[in-house]
Amino acid sequence: MAAWSTPADIRARVRRWWDRGEILAAIVTGAALFPREVRLTGPKAKDINDDFGRVMDWVRTLRDDSRERIEHGYDLRWETRRSRLHGENDIPVAAVIPDQANALRLLRRGREAERFHRLVEETGQRLPALHGWLSRRPLQALEHADDWSRLLDVVEWFRRHPRPGLYLRQLEIPGVDSKFIEARRGLITELLDEVLPGNAIDTRASGARAFSRRYGLLQEPALIRFRILDPAHALQGLTDLSVPPEEFARLDLPVERIYITENRINGLAFPRCAGSIVIFGLGYGLDRLSDIDWLHEREIHYWGDIDTHGFGILNRLRAAFPNAHSLLMDRDTLTAHRELWGSEPGDKRYTGEPTHLTDDEYSLFRDLRENRLGDRVRLEQERVNYGWLRARIQNPID
Repeated sequence: MAAWSTPADIRARVRRWWDRGEILAAIVTGAALFPREVRLTGPKAKDINDDFGRVMDWVRTLRDDSRERIEHGYDLRWETRRSRLHGENDIPVAAVIPDQANALRLLRRGREAERFHRLVEETGQRLPALHGWLSRRPLQALEHADDWSRLLDVVEWFRRHPRPGLYLRQLEIPGVDSKFIEARRGLITELLDEVLPGNAIDTRASGARAFSRRYGLLQEPALIRFRILDPAHALQGLTDLSVPPEEFARLDLPVERIYITENRINGLAFPRCAGSIVIFGLGYGLDRLSDIDWLHEREIHYWGDIDTHGFGILNRLRAAFPNAHSLLMDRDTLTAHRELWGSEPGDKRYTGEPTHLTDDEYSLFRDLRENRLGDRVRLEQERVNYGWLRARIQNPID
């Protein structure tokens, strides 16, 4: 038998309207949300015959919590039910919430609603273009009510200075520092997207980390770290350097060979060899090398992990540098280091279909992907024997 509705059930239904943002959204849109009914689950005719006292207690409980008795909350809508033993009786079938004020009193949310109403008024005066967002995200706005005026300050500043070409730290917004913006980048992104013209937004940049690029702020340059492996080509005695891509592009070092390795320690420990440099620590950031013209005139060797992701990165590099060679990413190296095999995390395996691998590379990649050599087999770069590496590079320097 279904439980009969209680005053708590009525409040729970109204609370769902609040939790879905419907009550606050109506403040923005002016939608006629009330009066609104909550259907009640109540006694059947058999219950009136068999348990009349319990039915009357249930009716009394609902009535005692209604506007009829406490002057706020809900009204009851009644229907007449006929009983063989007790004749005609009025039974409540719905609770009617007459207006927003009574809904808010039921939930004890009047203060929050008043704060939201002030927030809507301020937004209407300063940035009416945000009304649509407020109607879709009223609870999110209310959550940030204490900061709302400063958030509007930020949005107004960007509207006056689209794509400013400054570092976040350089923005002069009274009462707002860079940490305030950094901590709320997701929310500010939503607001700016509502207000700014399309040509002020780089839609290719998404996510909190891409905030600066999306709205035309300067960001810390992604550095390229490299070691000059031939002392004869040291730059005023310097062999380990980190520079922005545009500066690296101007170097045009007089070397023949470029080694690229993902692991930082491998880059630091890479053997010295004539006419060569090693670039390291880029991972999937290899893309930033593609626009450096002089690299396309050099012999490139990529050394990655022997796992699906290692071949995925090699495939991506070779899309930009079709003649790049792989280094120590072959079946012989894998077999020679069997005792050092590990397992590639299952949720991080490469799921693409590489189209820039050689036949031998693709054969090994396929065996790894399909677990033909064991479950998620992986040989990390740093596990490869140093002597094995030294024997396979060109022109090592003792």
